[in-house]
Amino acid sequence: MLPEQPLHEIQARADEAAASVTSAFARPLLGLPGTRLASIESPVPQRLLPGPWHYWWQAHYVDVLVDAALRGAPDAARQAHLLIRTIRLRNGLRATNWYFDDMAWLALAVARFDALLPSRPGRQPDDGGSRRPAARPHPRTLAALTNALRSAHTLEFGGGLYWNRRRTFKNTPATGPAALHFARSGERERAQALVDWLNTHLLDPGTGLYLDGIKAVGSSSAEVVVERAVYSYNQGPVLGALLELGGPANLARAAELIDSVQRELTYAGTATLRTHGTGDAGLFTGILGRYLALAAVSPTLPADRREQAAGLVHATAEALWAGRTKQGQRTVFSPHPLEPAERHYPAGTGVGLSTQLSAWMLLEAAARVRRGLG
Repeated sequence: MLPEQPLHEIQARADEAAASVTSAFARPLLGLPGTRLASIESPVPQRLLPGPWHYWWQAHYVDVLVDAALRGAPDAARQAHLLIRTIRLRNGLRATNWYFDDMAWLALAVARFDALLPSRPGRQPDDGGSRRPAARPHPRTLAALTNALRSAHTLEFGGGLYWNRRRTFKNTPATGPAALHFARSGERERAQALVDWLNTHLLDPGTGLYLDGIKAVGSSSAEVVVERAVYSYNQGPVLGALLELGGPANLARAAELIDSVQRELTYAGTATLRTHGTGDAGLFTGILGRYLALAAVSPTLPADRREQAAGLVHATAEALWAGRTKQGQRTVFSPHPLEPAERHYPAGTGVGLSTQLSAWMLLEAAARVRRGLG
Protein backbone atom coordinates (compact mmCIF):
# COMPACT_ATOMS: atom_id res chain seq x y z
CA MET A 1 0.00 0.00 0.00
CA LEU A 2 1.34 3.41 -0.94
CA PRO A 3 1.98 5.79 1.94
CA GLU A 4 -0.49 8.65 2.07
CA GLN A 5 2.04 11.37 2.86
CA PRO A 6 3.60 13.30 -0.04
CA LEU A 7 7.24 12.60 -0.77
CA HIS A 8 8.49 15.87 0.71
CA GLU A 9 6.95 15.00 4.10
CA ILE A 10 8.50 11.53 4.14
CA GLN A 11 11.87 12.98 3.19
CA ALA A 12 11.51 15.60 5.92
CA ARG A 13 11.14 12.80 8.46
CA ALA A 14 14.38 11.22 7.23
CA ASP A 15 16.05 14.64 7.40
CA GLU A 16 14.94 15.00 11.02
CA ALA A 17 16.37 11.59 11.92
CA ALA A 18 19.63 12.46 10.13
CA ALA A 19 19.95 15.78 11.96
CA SER A 20 19.24 14.15 15.31
CA VAL A 21 21.85 11.41 14.84
CA THR A 22 24.42 13.92 13.63
CA SER A 23 23.89 16.34 16.52
CA ALA A 24 23.79 13.63 19.18
CA PHE A 25 26.54 11.26 18.07
CA ALA A 26 28.85 12.62 15.35
CA ARG A 27 32.19 13.95 16.60
CA PRO A 28 35.72 14.51 15.31
CA LEU A 29 38.16 11.77 16.28
CA LEU A 30 40.27 13.12 19.17
CA GLY A 31 39.22 16.60 18.09
CA LEU A 32 41.17 16.29 14.83
CA PRO A 33 39.90 18.53 12.02
CA GLY A 34 38.69 16.70 8.92
CA THR A 35 37.65 13.60 10.85
CA ARG A 36 34.20 12.23 11.70
CA LEU A 37 32.99 9.23 13.73
CA ALA A 38 29.86 8.47 15.67
CA SER A 39 29.99 7.88 19.39
CA ILE A 40 28.12 4.73 20.41
CA GLU A 41 26.08 6.59 23.03
CA SER A 42 24.68 10.02 23.77
CA PRO A 43 25.38 12.11 25.76
CA VAL A 44 28.94 11.47 24.64
CA PRO A 45 31.07 10.51 27.67
CA GLN A 46 33.89 12.89 28.54
CA ARG A 47 37.05 10.86 27.98
CA LEU A 48 40.48 11.53 26.53
CA LEU A 49 40.66 8.45 24.32
CA PRO A 50 37.94 7.19 21.95
CA GLY A 51 35.36 4.85 23.42
CA PRO A 52 34.67 1.23 22.44
CA TRP A 53 35.29 0.59 18.77
CA HIS A 54 32.17 -0.57 16.91
CA TYR A 55 33.50 -0.82 13.36
CA TRP A 56 30.34 -2.26 11.80
CA TRP A 57 28.11 0.42 13.34
CA GLN A 58 30.23 3.01 11.57
CA ALA A 59 29.86 1.07 8.30
CA HIS A 60 26.09 1.35 8.59
CA TYR A 61 26.42 5.03 9.39
CA VAL A 62 28.23 5.42 6.05
CA ASP A 63 25.49 3.43 4.31
CA VAL A 64 22.64 5.54 5.67
CA LEU A 65 24.50 8.73 4.74
CA VAL A 66 24.65 7.34 1.20
CA ASP A 67 20.88 6.77 1.38
CA ALA A 68 20.47 10.41 2.32
CA ALA A 69 22.84 11.59 -0.42
CA LEU A 70 20.92 9.62 -3.05
CA ARG A 71 17.78 11.61 -2.31
CA GLY A 72 19.72 14.87 -2.44
CA ALA A 73 20.28 15.62 1.24
CA PRO A 74 22.82 18.45 1.51
CA ASP A 75 26.26 17.56 2.91
CA ALA A 76 25.50 13.84 3.29
CA ALA A 77 28.11 12.79 0.72
CA ARG A 78 30.80 14.94 2.35
CA GLN A 79 30.01 13.47 5.76
CA ALA A 80 30.20 9.93 4.34
CA HIS A 81 33.60 10.67 2.78
CA LEU A 82 34.98 11.97 6.08
CA LEU A 83 33.57 8.97 7.91
CA ILE A 84 35.17 6.43 5.57
CA ARG A 85 38.57 8.11 5.98
CA THR A 86 38.20 8.27 9.75
CA ILE A 87 37.16 4.62 10.07
CA ARG A 88 40.50 3.69 8.52
CA LEU A 89 42.34 6.10 10.81
CA ARG A 90 40.58 4.82 13.95
CA ASN A 91 41.19 1.25 12.83
CA GLY A 92 44.97 1.68 12.96
CA LEU A 93 45.38 2.96 9.37
CA ARG A 94 43.85 -0.26 8.04
CA ALA A 95 40.53 -0.94 6.35
CA THR A 96 40.42 -4.58 7.44
CA ASN A 97 39.76 -6.06 10.85
CA TRP A 98 39.13 -9.41 12.58
CA TYR A 99 35.56 -9.96 11.37
CA PHE A 100 34.65 -10.67 7.77
CA ASP A 101 31.04 -9.61 8.27
CA ASP A 102 32.24 -6.19 9.45
CA MET A 103 34.39 -5.90 6.34
CA ALA A 104 31.53 -6.93 4.06
CA TRP A 105 29.29 -4.19 5.48
CA LEU A 106 31.98 -1.57 4.97
CA ALA A 107 32.71 -2.82 1.44
CA LEU A 108 29.03 -2.42 0.54
CA ALA A 109 28.93 1.08 1.99
CA VAL A 110 32.17 2.26 0.37
CA ALA A 111 31.18 0.86 -3.03
CA ARG A 112 27.81 2.63 -2.82
CA PHE A 113 29.56 5.86 -1.88
CA ASP A 114 32.03 5.60 -4.74
CA ALA A 115 29.13 5.01 -7.12
CA LEU A 116 27.81 8.45 -6.20
CA LEU A 117 30.70 10.11 -8.03
CA PRO A 118 29.09 10.60 -11.44
CA SER A 119 26.41 12.78 -9.84
CA ARG A 120 28.63 14.50 -7.30
CA PRO A 121 30.35 17.88 -7.70
CA GLY A 122 34.10 18.07 -7.70
CA ARG A 123 35.04 17.01 -11.22
CA GLN A 124 37.79 18.91 -12.91
CA PRO A 125 37.26 20.52 -16.35
CA ASP A 126 39.69 19.52 -19.08
CA ASP A 127 41.25 21.92 -21.58
CA GLY A 128 38.21 21.74 -23.82
CA GLY A 129 35.86 22.80 -21.07
CA SER A 130 34.09 19.42 -20.78
CA ARG A 131 34.14 17.45 -17.56
CA ARG A 132 35.89 14.21 -16.81
CA PRO A 133 35.12 11.92 -13.87
CA ALA A 134 37.24 12.25 -10.77
CA ALA A 135 39.11 9.15 -9.59
CA ARG A 136 37.31 6.89 -7.15
CA PRO A 137 38.12 8.31 -3.72
CA HIS A 138 38.67 5.07 -1.76
CA PRO A 139 40.26 2.49 -4.12
CA ARG A 140 42.72 1.08 -1.57
CA THR A 141 40.05 0.67 1.07
CA LEU A 142 37.71 -1.13 -1.30
CA ALA A 143 40.48 -3.34 -2.72
CA ALA A 144 41.70 -4.36 0.74
CA LEU A 145 38.19 -5.24 1.87
CA THR A 146 37.39 -7.20 -1.30
CA ASN A 147 40.63 -9.19 -1.11
CA ALA A 148 39.98 -10.05 2.52
CA LEU A 149 36.49 -11.28 1.68
CA ARG A 150 37.82 -13.43 -1.16
CA SER A 151 40.27 -15.03 1.26
CA ALA A 152 37.41 -16.04 3.57
CA HIS A 153 35.51 -17.86 0.80
CA THR A 154 36.90 -21.40 0.89
CA LEU A 155 35.75 -24.97 0.28
CA GLU A 156 35.63 -25.92 3.97
CA PHE A 157 32.06 -26.69 5.12
CA GLY A 158 31.12 -26.91 1.45
CA GLY A 159 31.68 -23.21 0.73
CA GLY A 160 30.41 -20.03 2.33
CA LEU A 161 32.33 -17.29 4.09
CA TYR A 162 34.07 -17.44 7.44
CA TRP A 163 32.79 -15.13 10.17
CA ASN A 164 36.23 -14.17 11.51
CA ARG A 165 39.92 -14.92 11.17
CA ARG A 166 39.73 -17.82 13.60
CA ARG A 167 38.08 -19.71 10.70
CA THR A 168 35.91 -22.12 12.69
CA PHE A 169 32.48 -20.69 11.82
CA LYS A 170 30.86 -19.87 8.47
CA ASN A 171 27.66 -17.91 8.71
CA THR A 172 24.94 -15.88 7.08
CA PRO A 173 26.06 -12.56 8.68
CA ALA A 174 29.28 -12.71 6.64
CA THR A 175 28.14 -14.68 3.59
CA GLY A 176 25.02 -12.59 2.84
CA PRO A 177 26.60 -9.13 2.58
CA ALA A 178 29.71 -10.58 0.89
CA ALA A 179 27.52 -12.23 -1.75
CA LEU A 180 25.80 -8.91 -2.39
CA HIS A 181 29.13 -7.09 -2.61
CA PHE A 182 30.51 -9.60 -5.12
CA ALA A 183 27.31 -9.45 -7.17
CA ARG A 184 27.49 -5.67 -7.34
CA SER A 185 31.21 -5.58 -8.12
CA GLY A 186 31.09 -8.01 -11.04
CA GLU A 187 32.11 -11.32 -9.42
CA ARG A 188 28.76 -12.86 -10.17
CA GLU A 189 29.89 -16.50 -10.21
CA ARG A 190 31.35 -16.13 -6.72
CA ALA A 191 28.21 -14.35 -5.54
CA GLN A 192 25.97 -17.08 -6.94
CA ALA A 193 28.11 -19.77 -5.31
CA LEU A 194 27.68 -18.05 -1.95
CA VAL A 195 23.92 -17.76 -2.42
CA ASP A 196 23.71 -21.41 -3.46
CA TRP A 197 25.65 -22.39 -0.34
CA LEU A 198 23.24 -20.46 1.85
CA ASN A 199 20.26 -22.10 0.16
CA THR A 200 21.77 -25.56 0.58
CA HIS A 201 23.10 -25.32 4.12
CA LEU A 202 21.32 -22.55 6.01
CA LEU A 203 17.87 -22.08 4.51
CA ASP A 204 15.30 -23.37 7.00
CA PRO A 205 12.49 -25.03 5.03
CA GLY A 206 10.08 -24.64 7.94
CA THR A 207 10.24 -20.84 8.08
CA GLY A 208 11.75 -19.92 4.73
CA LEU A 209 14.38 -17.87 6.58
CA TYR A 210 18.16 -18.21 6.81
CA LEU A 211 19.73 -19.67 9.94
CA ASP A 212 22.82 -18.28 11.61
CA GLY A 213 25.70 -20.52 10.54
CA ILE A 214 27.74 -23.72 10.58
CA LYS A 215 30.36 -24.28 13.24
CA ALA A 216 33.16 -26.81 13.47
CA VAL A 217 33.04 -29.31 16.30
CA GLY A 218 36.46 -29.46 17.93
CA SER A 219 39.54 -28.53 15.92
CA SER A 220 38.50 -30.12 12.61
CA SER A 221 36.03 -29.04 9.97
CA ALA A 222 35.06 -32.67 9.33
CA GLU A 223 32.26 -32.52 11.90
CA VAL A 224 29.96 -29.51 12.02
CA VAL A 225 26.86 -28.31 13.82
CA VAL A 226 24.28 -25.84 12.53
CA GLU A 227 23.59 -22.81 14.69
CA ARG A 228 19.83 -22.46 14.26
CA ALA A 229 19.28 -18.93 15.55
CA VAL A 230 17.34 -16.69 13.16
CA TYR A 231 18.26 -13.00 13.00
CA SER A 232 16.17 -10.52 11.05
CA TYR A 233 19.10 -8.59 9.58
CA ASN A 234 20.54 -11.73 7.97
CA GLN A 235 17.56 -11.91 5.64
CA GLY A 236 18.23 -8.42 4.24
CA PRO A 237 21.51 -8.77 2.35
CA VAL A 238 20.55 -12.23 1.10
CA LEU A 239 17.41 -10.64 -0.35
CA GLY A 240 19.61 -7.96 -1.90
CA ALA A 241 21.94 -10.55 -3.44
CA LEU A 242 19.02 -12.53 -4.88
CA LEU A 243 17.64 -9.38 -6.49
CA GLU A 244 21.04 -8.27 -7.80
CA LEU A 245 21.80 -11.65 -9.37
CA GLY A 246 18.32 -12.06 -10.81
CA GLY A 247 17.15 -15.01 -12.87
CA PRO A 248 14.04 -17.12 -12.27
CA ALA A 249 15.35 -19.20 -9.37
CA ASN A 250 16.83 -16.26 -7.45
CA LEU A 251 13.79 -14.08 -7.98
CA ALA A 252 11.42 -16.85 -6.91
CA ARG A 253 13.48 -17.30 -3.74
CA ALA A 254 13.43 -13.52 -3.14
CA ALA A 255 9.63 -13.48 -3.42
CA GLU A 256 9.37 -16.38 -0.97
CA LEU A 257 11.75 -14.64 1.43
CA ILE A 258 9.63 -11.48 1.53
CA ASP A 259 6.59 -13.60 2.38
CA SER A 260 8.56 -15.42 5.09
CA VAL A 261 9.65 -12.12 6.63
CA GLN A 262 6.01 -10.98 6.76
CA ARG A 263 4.93 -14.24 8.36
CA GLU A 264 7.81 -14.81 10.78
CA LEU A 265 9.41 -11.43 11.61
CA THR A 266 6.49 -9.07 12.28
CA TYR A 267 4.49 -8.33 15.40
CA ALA A 268 1.30 -10.39 15.55
CA GLY A 269 -1.56 -8.88 13.60
CA THR A 270 0.59 -6.14 12.07
CA ALA A 271 2.97 -5.50 9.16
CA THR A 272 5.45 -3.90 11.58
CA LEU A 273 8.88 -5.54 11.62
CA ARG A 274 10.02 -6.89 14.96
CA THR A 275 12.94 -5.18 16.65
CA HIS A 276 15.48 -6.77 18.96
CA GLY A 277 16.46 -4.33 21.68
CA THR A 278 19.65 -2.32 21.88
CA GLY A 279 23.38 -2.84 21.35
CA ASP A 280 24.29 -4.67 18.14
CA ALA A 281 20.72 -5.99 17.89
CA GLY A 282 19.45 -2.42 17.69
CA LEU A 283 20.69 -2.28 14.08
CA PHE A 284 18.98 -5.43 12.87
CA THR A 285 15.60 -4.12 11.78
CA GLY A 286 16.94 -1.07 9.97
CA ILE A 287 19.23 -3.30 7.91
CA LEU A 288 16.34 -5.54 6.91
CA GLY A 289 14.26 -2.48 6.03
CA ARG A 290 16.93 -1.19 3.62
CA TYR A 291 16.73 -4.34 1.49
CA LEU A 292 12.96 -4.61 1.69
CA ALA A 293 12.89 -1.13 0.18
CA LEU A 294 15.01 -2.39 -2.73
CA ALA A 295 12.53 -5.22 -3.22
CA ALA A 296 9.59 -2.82 -3.08
CA VAL A 297 10.86 -0.90 -6.11
CA SER A 298 12.29 -3.85 -8.05
CA PRO A 299 10.57 -4.32 -11.43
CA THR A 300 11.75 -7.94 -11.51
CA LEU A 301 9.45 -9.04 -8.67
CA PRO A 302 5.73 -9.75 -8.89
CA ALA A 303 3.52 -6.78 -8.00
CA ASP A 304 2.08 -8.47 -4.91
CA ARG A 305 5.52 -9.10 -3.45
CA ARG A 306 6.63 -5.55 -4.17
CA GLU A 307 3.53 -4.28 -2.41
CA GLN A 308 4.18 -6.63 0.51
CA ALA A 309 7.75 -5.36 0.91
CA ALA A 310 6.56 -1.75 0.66
CA GLY A 311 3.92 -2.39 3.31
CA LEU A 312 6.50 -3.78 5.75
CA VAL A 313 8.73 -0.74 5.34
CA HIS A 314 5.86 1.72 5.51
CA ALA A 315 4.24 0.19 8.61
CA THR A 316 7.50 0.07 10.55
CA ALA A 317 8.55 3.60 9.63
CA GLU A 318 5.09 4.93 10.52
CA ALA A 319 5.18 3.22 13.92
CA LEU A 320 8.63 4.59 14.72
CA TRP A 321 7.58 8.09 13.70
CA ALA A 322 4.41 7.94 15.77
CA GLY A 323 6.33 6.82 18.86
CA ARG A 324 9.13 9.39 18.70
CA THR A 325 9.87 11.84 21.46
CA LYS A 326 11.83 15.08 21.76
CA GLN A 327 14.85 15.55 23.98
CA GLY A 328 15.86 19.17 23.65
CA GLN A 329 16.24 19.95 19.97
CA ARG A 330 16.63 16.38 18.79
CA THR A 331 14.24 13.55 18.06
CA VAL A 332 14.66 10.19 19.77
CA PHE A 333 13.15 6.99 18.37
CA SER A 334 12.01 3.95 20.30
CA PRO A 335 13.88 0.63 20.10
CA HIS A 336 10.40 -0.97 19.98
CA PRO A 337 8.23 0.51 17.20
CA LEU A 338 4.94 -0.26 18.94
CA GLU A 339 5.96 1.41 22.20
CA PRO A 340 6.66 5.11 22.77
CA ALA A 341 10.27 6.20 22.87
CA GLU A 342 9.83 7.92 26.22
CA ARG A 343 9.09 4.55 27.82
CA HIS A 344 12.55 3.33 26.84
CA TYR A 345 14.40 6.63 26.89
CA PRO A 346 12.91 8.87 29.56
CA ALA A 347 14.30 12.38 29.79
CA GLY A 348 17.84 12.44 31.15
CA THR A 349 18.78 8.89 30.16
CA GLY A 350 21.44 7.89 27.67
CA VAL A 351 20.55 6.80 24.15
CA GLY A 352 22.44 4.22 22.09
CA LEU A 353 23.54 4.90 18.52
CA SER A 354 22.35 1.58 17.08
CA THR A 355 18.63 2.09 17.65
CA GLN A 356 18.74 5.62 16.28
CA LEU A 357 20.66 4.55 13.18
CA SER A 358 18.11 1.79 12.65
CA ALA A 359 15.19 4.21 12.84
CA TRP A 360 16.96 6.56 10.41
CA MET A 361 17.57 3.64 8.01
CA LEU A 362 13.86 2.77 8.09
CA LEU A 363 12.83 6.36 7.43
CA GLU A 364 15.27 6.51 4.50
CA ALA A 365 13.85 3.19 3.30
CA ALA A 366 10.34 4.65 3.43
CA ALA A 367 11.51 7.63 1.37
CA ARG A 368 13.09 5.31 -1.18
CA VAL A 369 9.86 3.33 -1.49
CA ARG A 370 7.83 6.50 -1.91
CA ARG A 371 10.17 7.80 -4.62
CA GLY A 372 10.20 4.47 -6.41
CA LEU A 373 6.45 3.89 -6.39
CA GLY A 374 5.49 7.43 -7.39
